[in-house]
Amino acid sequence: MRIAECNWRDIEAYLRRDDRCVLPFGSTEQHAQLSLCVDAILAERVAVEAAEPLGVPVYPAMPFGLAPYFAGFPGSISLRVETLLAVARDLVESVARAGFRRILLVNGHGGNAPVAALAQEIMAERPELSIKFHNWYNAPRTWAAVMAVDPSASHGNWFENFRWTRLAHAPAPEGRKSPVDAALMKASGPALVRELLGDGSYGGPWQVPDEQTQAIWNAGVAETREALEGPWQTR
Repeated sequence: MRIAECNWRDIEAYLRRDDRCVLPFGSTEQHAQLSLCVDAILAERVAVEAAEPLGVPVYPAMPFGLAPYFAGFPGSISLRVETLLAVARDLVESVARAGFRRILLVNGHGGNAPVAALAQEIMAERPELSIKFHNWYNAPRTWAAVMAVDPSASHGNWFENFRWTRLAHAPAPEGRKSPVDAALMKASGPALVRELLGDGSYGGPWQVPDEQTQAIWNAGVAETREALEGPWQTR
């Protein structure tokens, strides 16, 4: 259930019977012709669909992450590493203060990887908490489903092109884009990254049939639900 559909009394009542919650993490950055908010959209939606049958509350996705490499694309936002970690710590501390003890961090953006280490640090400081960092998009069965479609899966291409991340006024190009020089891109600043990427996709098809991405999505929801179900540290 979405926290947006609850009031504080609902959460107080929930905490008498359960102590799990979900904090999704995304990013606001260029995704070729797709929405700038792809990562936040996907992280929150997969969390909501996974948690719904369990009745576990899902917070709105943290919409900003680490994406300094896309600074050359208008609309993209990047936090500093220390800012993201400070915000993530404050979010976890806030839900823990409310009474949540089992916290699933559902991540939709690779740049947010430092939050995984932070989760371990917090658990060392707060032994009563059990925290999981779950990259929904590359969990084992989800990633196997991705590879079964096309191994080009990457940023801004078909892999992130779902019905709910498209923009009506910006249809996907036809065909397949040649892969970019990933090694050069990693060694380059934002201006050259934009030059190398052109439209923003890393290469491969811009879109594949919806039934193929739906199969990936179903696997992602199932694995996220499994992460929410357990195992958890209990005390």
